[in-house]
Order: sequence, then structure tokens, then C-alpha cells
Amino acid sequence: MEKNYSYPLNANWSNEELATVIKMFQLVEDAYETTALRTDILNQYRAFKQIVNSKSAEKQLGRDFKAESGYELYQVIKTAQTSEHQTIHIVEEY
Repeated sequence: MEKNYSYPLNANWSNEELATVIKMFQLVEDAYETTALRTDILNQYRAFKQIVNSKSAEKQLGRDFKAESGYELYQVIKTAQTSEHQTIHIVEEY
């Protein structure tokens, strides 16, 4: 699938913070498009929360990312937190 969208980013973030947030969104993409390791998702989410530490900011980024990509940050995080599987793959139901 060709990606024709951009990530919702904050211009005030440092290069390291940008890399952390982008990596989180890439793992969300992986969870939908192929698979992602549960531990990678959870570890990256902890790093992501150090940058995006308010629930409202996280929800806004998640909404913006879903509008761009169709992929839900919340769904991937929730699945990783509750799953006992080592890999996460989100199957969209139509």
C-alpha cells in the first residue's frame, strides 16, 4: 500500500522527539499492514507518552493520524495491552 499521508507532528518537538513519535506511528502502520511485536509497541508507547503526556494531546494526534491514514493508534495500543500474543495484527472489519 502506497502511503500518501503525513504524520501529525508538533513543530516544537526536538529531532529525537519527532523520531520517537514517528516510530510509534510506524508501528501502528505495521500492526495494520503486516504485524508488529507487542513488546515493541508497548515500549514505544512508553517513550511516546514521555513526549505526548496529556490524554487530550494523545487523542488529538490519534484522531489526526486516523484521518490521514485510516489507522487507529488507540486500537493498536489497546490490543497490545490486552493481548497475550507476541505479535499484533489488526484486521479491519467492514
